[in-house]
Amino acid sequence: MNRALVRNGFIAAGLMNIGGVLLFSRAFTNEVLNNADPVVMSNFGLLMIIVWGLAYIGAAAISTNVKWLAAAFALEKLVYVVVWVRWVSENNVSSVFSEDMFAGAFYAIYGLNDILFMLFFIGVFISQSIGHRD
Repeated sequence: MNRALVRNGFIAAGLMNIGGVLLFSRAFTNEVLNNADPVVMSNFGLLMIIVWGLAYIGAAAISTNVKWLAAAFALEKLVYVVVWVRWVSENNVSSVFSEDMFAGAFYAIYGLNDILFMLFFIGVFISQSIGHRD
């Protein structure tokens, strides 16, 4: 995977975390989003998603071997994917949509976004592992 793709992917992941949280939470004022999953998507949890986004953007500035950082990011995304799959299987996203369109959209798509970036981070790890020894 070429360096520009890795850099731009890290930036995209960061902007999705930061922009997504700020948009769908309406800058931490969307109580429907919080109430649908009060543990993971509390305002503190949403703030931590932004912090992860900042870490992704910071990683974009690293010009050499980021494979273990990408592996950690892939694991972090896997955790959110598992949480999302569990949430979707135990809850009704339609009822969240009926309370608030932004919260409903968030719960409908956040896991898909995390799957996409998890695969990207796995790809970075694999591409930087081929031919490299630590």
